[in-house]
Amino acid sequence: MSVAPLLEVEGLSKRFGGLQAVKELSFTVGEGEIVAVIGPTGAGKTTAFTLISGFLQPDASQIQIRGRSIVGRTPHEVCALGLVRTFQIVRPFPRLTVLHNVAVGALLRHPDLRTAAVRAAAVLEEVGLAAKRDLPASGLTLAERKRLELARALATEPTLLLLDEVMARLNSGETEQFVDLIRVINRRGVAMLLIEHVMRAVMSLSQRIVVINYG
Repeated sequence: MSVAPLLEVEGLSKRFGGLQAVKELSFTVGEGEIVAVIGPTGAGKTTAFTLISGFLQPDASQIQIRGRSIVGRTPHEVCALGLVRTFQIVRPFPRLTVLHNVAVGALLRHPDLRTAAVRAAAVLEEVGLAAKRDLPASGLTLAERKRLELARALATEPTLLLLDEVMARLNSGETEQFVDLIRVINRRGVAMLLIEHVMRAVMSLSQRIVVINYG
């Protein structure tokens, strides 16, 4: 008996005036799978992520998580169903500590602040930021801010992570460390859909690749 995929996207389309940003895009992501989305700048990759995660509504599409439609749902409703995204431009809460930045994400599943902080501390340990937990987020390096962005997403306890160029502008050593971290997270069952221009990372991580050009 065939098993339904974790994420199903069928006929995803979005137009902005005269620009067809995404046109009839269809693909699936299986449970625990890593799927990469590649294509030139302006191809519609990030727009597709924005549509899937509920920050924009599509003109037409069927989008389902484990058979449940998420079209028309808000981002926090989509997140509650287990799908969460990161952003190309990382924007932590600069005056909050690293721990409290991650606790914001943990509050989705753990409404008590103390419990959320415990969950956040565990996530920081996983992503290698435990030693920075009491520092303001404004004091982190770019590589550390990217790990913080990932940590905030992980704190929501997702089943599917949408990673939007998390390795952009990192040096080769930082990229390798991020690849290793993604593998560790994936091994505990978190599926991933990633946009990435670092092809060595794409080829080493992904089971399948979706190519987008002109939407």
